[in-house]
Formats: sequence, C-alpha cells, structure tokens
Amino acid sequence: MKEKLMEWMSVLGMEASAGVAFVVMLFVTVFVILLSGVLLNFGIKKLLGVAQKTRTLWDDALLRSVKAPLTLLVWSVGLTYAVELLWLDLGEEVDALVANVRDLMVIVSVAWFAIRFLRHAEENIFAEKHSKVPIDVVGLRALNKILKASVVITAGLVALNTMGYSIAGVLAFGGIGGIAVGFAARDLLANFFGGLMLYLDRPFTEGENIRSPDRTIEGEVEHIGWRLTRVRTFERRLLYVPNATFASIAVENMTRMTHRRIREIIGVRYDDVAKVPKIAQEIEDMLTGSGKIDNDQSVVVRLSSFSDSSVDIFVNVYTRTTGWSEFHKVKQELMMQIHDIVENNGAEIAFPTTTVHIESPPKT
Repeated sequence: MKEKLMEWMSVLGMEASAGVAFVVMLFVTVFVILLSGVLLNFGIKKLLGVAQKTRTLWDDALLRSVKAPLTLLVWSVGLTYAVELLWLDLGEEVDALVANVRDLMVIVSVAWFAIRFLRHAEENIFAEKHSKVPIDVVGLRALNKILKASVVITAGLVALNTMGYSIAGVLAFGGIGGIAVGFAARDLLANFFGGLMLYLDRPFTEGENIRSPDRTIEGEVEHIGWRLTRVRTFERRLLYVPNATFASIAVENMTRMTHRRIREIIGVRYDDVAKVPKIAQEIEDMLTGSGKIDNDQSVVVRLSSFSDSSVDIFVNVYTRTTGWSEFHKVKQELMMQIHDIVENNGAEIAFPTTTVHIESPPKT
C-alpha cells in the first residue's frame, strides 16, 4: 500500500516521502472512520423516527439498541485494520494481538447490542402505550434476566476461545471451582435458587399483598430479585426478605382471595332470649338480600352459646368485595343494620353485667 500511495501521489505531481505518505494514509483512515460513524448515526436517527410512528415495539427497540454498539464496532474494526494497513512493521506477535483485539471488540459489540436490545424491548413492553396487552410481569423479567445471563456467559466463553484458551478446560475448572464456591457461598446460592423458585412457582407477583403466619412478613411485594424480595409493609416501611426464606415458610397471598369473611358474635340480653330465633332469621334474610354477600358461600346466623352476660348469635358470611377499605365499609353498613333489627324487635345488645343476690338475714 505504501508503494501504491507514493505512485498515486507522483501521478498528481506531489513529492512524496514515506513520512508524508503515512500521514496522508492516516488522515484518510481517520476520515473514513469518522464519516462512517456520522452516516450510521444519521441513518439510524432517521430510521428511528420512522420506527417510533409504527405500532410495532421491536423496530424502535432494535434501532435504539444498535447505535452505540455499532459505533464501537466501526471504530474498533477501523482502527485495528488501519494499524495493519498502514505498513506498520510491528512484528507477528503484535499483529496477532491486534487481530485478537479486533475479534474481541466484535464480540463485545454483539453482546452489548443483545443486552441493550433485551432491555429496550422490556421497556417497550411495559410502556404505557402497550399497557392494554396482558403481560406476565414476573415471568417476562425472569426470562429477560436469564437471556442476559446467557448472552454474557456465551460472550465470555467465545472471547476466551478467541484468545486461545480451551473452553473445555475453562468448563472443567469451573466445575471444580463451583464445588468450592458452593461451600463458600451457600446462602447466596440458596437465595438465588429461592428466587428461581419464586419465578417458576409464582406464589406471588410484584404488586400483590402477602402475609406469612410463620414470620412477621406482611405487605405489598415491590420487587422480586435474584437474592432479595422487597416488601412494603402496611406501615410503609421497606422490608428486605432473602429469597431462601420463602422456601421454609407458609405465605398467604391476600390479593388472590376470592372473598372476605365477616365473623361476629352478636350478644343480646338474657331477658330477650325468646326473641332470638326471630332476630336471627331477620338478620339472615337481611344479609342474603343485601347483594353484598355471596349467597353461594356459607351463610350462618344461629344461636351459638349462652355466655356469662349475653345470649350469643353467631354470624358468619362472605362479602363479594375483597378490597380492604370497601370491605370495612360494607361490614359497617351490615353491622348497623343488625343493630337496627335487634332494636326493632324490642331487644337490646348486651354488655357485661353482674347480678348480685343478697340473702335475707335469718329472723331472730
């Protein structure tokens, strides 16, 4: 190339020396790299503007992901080829190193593009304009993390193979080293596999309310990670729970309940015991006709016991609503109607009382 360049410069009537030819070739190489980068950025920007007007979420994710990795690829490939073309006699070892660097940069660019594409695709799926599409949030994020990890591991193995290392040896070493790491990081691995089980079994997802009768865990799940799960308690405190914990405790998913239960004891005075059957029947008729109670579930309104200060009527029903605030609103309304039924029958709600019988002293 040196001789060709000097020949062309002689044709143009330019006195060329080796130094001048080198400077000209270096300028041309840098100019071509810069021009290629500008043209690529301009083209991607134009295509991105068109892609954002479409309803497809993959095209703009692809274009947003390719810009930076492609710029890196152009510069790395351009500069390494420039070193080889600019008649630089650097020796075989350096030439091999330059070739390896170029191959590594290609691998890095491809892996970087793949990771960026997965991230932008996930963002587009969760974007507001696509919110009407039913999405399995936890499953999608788990799949995204697995794909990213696969890209990184594959890129690392290909890079090692490019540098001349045996992949079989690396995998064998990883198997032996994995035993040592397993003993040293048992808790970390337990949390990792605990998170994997949460993604696969899905006892709860982000945004759901959970409670554990075995531990003081109660609140809304904010994020399920590979090591920790963040739970926002009802006191609005943030609770970090290691994923391995969920493998050994029972968890109630309150968001997935179908009904909420009203279970109350209504006590009336012993003086009104004869009125109890009618009161119980009227309460049952009121509950079944309210429309806020699911009559397909058990509806029980019966005399249950004779307590110390009252005759107790047991009420057990299930509301149609599962919302916490709405449930208490419905419960208050029904309890006030029960109170009105008791009063309308001439009875009274009992309260703790004690009757003292004083024996008359014997006559002398």
